[in-house]
Amino acid sequence: MSVKKDIQLVRNIGIMAHIDAGKTTTTERILYYTGKTHRIGEVDDGAATMDWMEQEKERGITITSAATTCYWRKHEINIIDTPGHVDFTMEVERSLRVLDGALAIFCAVGGVEPQSETVWFQADKYKVPRIAYVNKMDRIGADFDRTLADMDEKLTLSPIPIQIPVGKEDKFSGIIDLIDMNYRVYNDENQGATFTENPIPNDMLEVATAARERLLESISDYDDKLLEKFLNNEEIDTADIIRALRQAVINCSLVPVLVGSSLKNKGIQKLLDAIIDYLPAPTDLPPVKGISPDGKKQLQRSPDSSEPLAALAFKIATDPHAGKLCYVRIYSGEIKAGSYIFNPTSGIKERVGRILKMHSNKRADVPVAFTGDIVAIIGFRKTTTGDTLCSAKDPIVLEVMKFPEPVIFVAIEPKSQADHDKLADSLQKLEEEDPTFIVKYNEETGQTIISGMGELHLDILIDRLIREFNVHANVGKPSVAYKETITETVESEGKFVRQSGGKGQFGHVKVRLEPAQNGTVFSFKNEIKGNTIPPEFIPAVEKGLKDAMTTGVIGGYPVTGIKTSLFDGSSHSVDSSEMAFQVAASMAFKDGMRKAKPVVLEPIMKVEVICRDDYMGSVVGNLNLRRGKINGMVPRNKVQAITAMMPLAEMFGYATALRNLTQGRGAYTMQFSSYSPLPEDVSKKMFANIM
Repeated sequence: MSVKKDIQLVRNIGIMAHIDAGKTTTTERILYYTGKTHRIGEVDDGAATMDWMEQEKERGITITSAATTCYWRKHEINIIDTPGHVDFTMEVERSLRVLDGALAIFCAVGGVEPQSETVWFQADKYKVPRIAYVNKMDRIGADFDRTLADMDEKLTLSPIPIQIPVGKEDKFSGIIDLIDMNYRVYNDENQGATFTENPIPNDMLEVATAARERLLESISDYDDKLLEKFLNNEEIDTADIIRALRQAVINCSLVPVLVGSSLKNKGIQKLLDAIIDYLPAPTDLPPVKGISPDGKKQLQRSPDSSEPLAALAFKIATDPHAGKLCYVRIYSGEIKAGSYIFNPTSGIKERVGRILKMHSNKRADVPVAFTGDIVAIIGFRKTTTGDTLCSAKDPIVLEVMKFPEPVIFVAIEPKSQADHDKLADSLQKLEEEDPTFIVKYNEETGQTIISGMGELHLDILIDRLIREFNVHANVGKPSVAYKETITETVESEGKFVRQSGGKGQFGHVKVRLEPAQNGTVFSFKNEIKGNTIPPEFIPAVEKGLKDAMTTGVIGGYPVTGIKTSLFDGSSHSVDSSEMAFQVAASMAFKDGMRKAKPVVLEPIMKVEVICRDDYMGSVVGNLNLRRGKINGMVPRNKVQAITAMMPLAEMFGYATALRNLTQGRGAYTMQFSSYSPLPEDVSKKMFANIM
């Protein structure tokens, strides 16, 4: 019999950052100091506990978010270590959706890098309270003050340091705590497991005192008692500061900033204390909100195991031994192994076979999961990412997660007949796992097309097909996911008439097509007056228009950004049918699109290139040759950070080109920004036989 836990002693946190900021290295130290592991696994050795996939070990990056649980100061900390590469941004997004707090890690050399901003704004979207940790103070070029200034300029919440470093680069020796006002030095002989707390060095006392004053001034705005003491120059104790700062963090008003070097084992214990002291328990946050399955009533559930069950399935994983694992966050109520719970999305009851507490790719069975728990469940058949799980007697549907469309695709086909069925089955499993991975079958070419968020994303998935699922396939070259739209407003007509001896077919519509604003993909407006087209055929017209958007008139790409209006037409009392109006609407759409000056849209990426000054001219010249638009160049110590907007089509093979241009010393990151019209000269060259 499982004993109900004290939810106030639970912390559900995610660790998020730009690639190579030290997320997994920091997590390894957290697991070591909390006693979860007995040795520190290093990313560079391919021995990190949380990077368990073969692809993660080989590349030294995190690809899939991994969950684990550890304990510190009698608190249970559920951690999700998320990827830093932009191709796996949705792994971060769906993790943030179910977490109560986050630890954002920044590199003391690189500062706020592009993916740091992306995940920060994702956390803003879900109102996730955060603490920040400036890592890698031991690295050449580390600068704590510059990183703070970068955070202040680029991020949405005010960073307020609660620690400052003593020294930097190879002279980084320890940390001054501005709350306790002491200087902590870590023992290198036992990997920082022990430390001494000393008086603040004389040469740092003035700096530390001024920093503490700024800290007290910032947080006094969020606590009346502390403000009164601060204004009256009264003694302010540690409990006052922690209480005020905790409230400001939970309200998403301030972000406390800590400092250290995870690789050198400095600062992790203080980081664990900050997770407990400042990040919220499930009970500190408002009740989770949802609606009734019919959409008519607003509902909410408080974080209490005695309330009706409300949980969210946020990740599906395929396990070679257990089959389908469904990761679930429980907001209220509890789940028992062997019970049935209701999925209002699919309308079926799912049986809970086993409940697992995860530690990376290892697991332990538990009989019951309570409010605040993050667990994996075996036994679900129809549950997918974003589905709500609840009590059948008290159903609720929680907010649905939205995922971006893929920007790159490749054709894939089995190498042999034996691989044919295995390929279809394996692709279905991968599609269940990853909402940003889309599988489609092209009727015209007979090809299977897989789409994803970038070259690395598809490369990893194809590698998994071969290794995990033992499928052998031929894969085409990556292609850009272009789209089409219109640039002018036009009116067009579609008439479908067919006589075949018996009952014929008749549908006749007149529609207006307009370019849509504000990111609208498709909208439909019925302007019919009178009964020129009977009301029962209007939905068929809308469906015909919408279906016609799957293939454009220039390159056959999906169409986006169009407002459609049905303003006239005619019908036949005997021959008119839904099918006839659907076909007529499709004909009208194609005709109108040809007349409305269609254009092809291409995905534009936000790119940041880091290189030394002496390579900058070559790098900028190459970006210009690739149709790039340079936005800025910012010096960072001895290197330059070049930001540019680049067409995705021009970025294939860029990693190799950059290595050649910089003798292997350059690095770059990119993330999707927007769709933009393809330049006329490029479009003419690509579609010369059509246009």
